[in-house]
Amino acid sequence: MTAVSVPDAPMKQSAIPHLHQISLSDGGVPKRAVPSAVITIDGLAGDRQRNRKYHGGPDRAVCLYSLEIIEALRAEGHSIGPGSSGENLTVAGLDWRHMAPGDRLTIGEHVRLELSSYTAPCRLNAQWFRDGDFRRIAQEAYPGWSRLYARVLNEGAVKPGDAVVVEACSGER
Repeated sequence: MTAVSVPDAPMKQSAIPHLHQISLSDGGVPKRAVPSAVITIDGLAGDRQRNRKYHGGPDRAVCLYSLEIIEALRAEGHSIGPGSSGENLTVAGLDWRHMAPGDRLTIGEHVRLELSSYTAPCRLNAQWFRDGDFRRIAQEAYPGWSRLYARVLNEGAVKPGDAVVVEACSGER
């Protein structure tokens, strides 16, 4: 399949990058908002993944997504929302199209993550998309619109509103 280029449509972006929502589940989607969480080397305490073959593990400990991308998808008519596609952390104020594996993020005072890979959307996400087209968030088809997995470099507690600082180091720019 050939990658489809998505025009650089202007997206509303918050002035200061921050953690918008933290989401957990007992397995599967959607993940539900929680007021705070402890992030360990294994991911968010209290979070489970339904299929550990494709989700979780040290290189996929945390799943992140952009509030601005979610809002743009909603404007297209999709019913996606923060946490619905399985992300643990919904961040706001980042130019998501430029985030890539290798980038490092500091969230709050202590948590440090390294983006490890783009996520592959699964059929369970079809419910959030018009005509069930969950590939709308596949990196290969729509570069810059994918969720990202991260490994945990420093553990700690996070809460909505925590600052997110990016250290771009992927060399994929």
